[in-house]
Amino acid sequence: MTPADAAIAEPIADRSAQGQPADLAAAMGGIGRRARAAAAVVANSSDAQRREALQAAAAAIRAGADRIAEANARDVELGREKGLSAALLDRLLLTPARIESMAAGVEAVAALPDPVGRTLAAWDRPNGLRIERRSVPIGVIAIVYESRPNVTADAGSLCLRAGNVAILRGGSESFHSSGEILAALRAGLSAADLPADALQSPPSRDRAAVGHLLRMAEFVDVVVPRGGRSLIERVMAESRVPVLAHLEGLNHTYLHAAADLTKARAITLNAKMRRVSVCGATETLLVDASAAARLLPPVLDELIAAGCEVRGCPRTRGLDARVKAATEEDWRTEYLEAILAVRVVDGLEGALDHIARYGSRHTEAIVTEDPAAAEAFLTRVDAAIVLHNASTQFADGGEFGMGAEIGIATGKLPPRGPVGAEQLTSYKYLVRGDGQTRP
Repeated sequence: MTPADAAIAEPIADRSAQGQPADLAAAMGGIGRRARAAAAVVANSSDAQRREALQAAAAAIRAGADRIAEANARDVELGREKGLSAALLDRLLLTPARIESMAAGVEAVAALPDPVGRTLAAWDRPNGLRIERRSVPIGVIAIVYESRPNVTADAGSLCLRAGNVAILRGGSESFHSSGEILAALRAGLSAADLPADALQSPPSRDRAAVGHLLRMAEFVDVVVPRGGRSLIERVMAESRVPVLAHLEGLNHTYLHAAADLTKARAITLNAKMRRVSVCGATETLLVDASAAARLLPPVLDELIAAGCEVRGCPRTRGLDARVKAATEEDWRTEYLEAILAVRVVDGLEGALDHIARYGSRHTEAIVTEDPAAAEAFLTRVDAAIVLHNASTQFADGGEFGMGAEIGIATGKLPPRGPVGAEQLTSYKYLVRGDGQTRP
């Protein structure tokens, strides 16, 4: 067995048949210690070495595509047995095209400029001191996520590109798929003479592993949760480690009175139905009352023809009898399936009020040919990503030119929006003098 093959096999072989280690606390402590030791090596690795590791990882994903597909088929079958919804099964599924896209994404991250060692600012003081602010790796990043196994590749490659190490705890539904993907990433590390322990995962599907991870402040520098509200709330409530929050995508598309009908139809259909299970999907459509009769019927025709269930306010239902009655809960729901809430609002102020009340500060969009209305929306909406005449499904680090993303950070403190390699760095100050002392 070659070193690469050994690295591929190791993350699978060290799991018990039940996915339960004999002593989870001890296992998690060992993962933390190994991660901290690996962080010292990776932080001082060269740009070329980290690129080589990611390029080798992409090659290992392609070479192991059959193994990844077999593991994924097992996860999907278990998911069906557990009664996962069609939307969650779609999030879990890895087709050959998705596996290739995953490998290409790792290569795209490898091709990014080195985010480490950048001079962010520099200035001279009157006393002759030269001060420089330089980007550095964060260290050990724990990432807790649900369902989508491709997050393993995205998160692992982004952390490594920024000189970090990662402990990756994917959802139990993607346990086997994520294990094979992680094995390919570790093979890339070994090929570049970097420690395979730079990327690890708990050896168990037991949810208690997350609890241990959240208490490992001596080993972990930042926790990044990516998933539904219950996961985010648990991490934020229990973590003793700083949390980079990624809240739910309760996103809105607003069709302004000056919206172009052709754009409104195309953007709305794409924003909702391109992939209903991603966090950038539109969950509520807002339509200006003065243009509802012009815009809503053709937009609803396309959505319903595409298989979307529509739940609307009384004014929406008055324009289309196929629309089901919306409840208060519908305005607060991230469906992640082919269901859309629709509300007719009174102008721009009505849309802004609705978004301020129900939005999750993730992604919001306006469709309009009125530049003043667009600028007002872009300026006044409080969200990480705000779009004009474009689908909310562009809320994606790859679409922003970041290669990939760990998630969309929705908090006010940076980083905010798509979290790519550059956002996974911190900084330190370098101060150079020539014998200065402070009076």
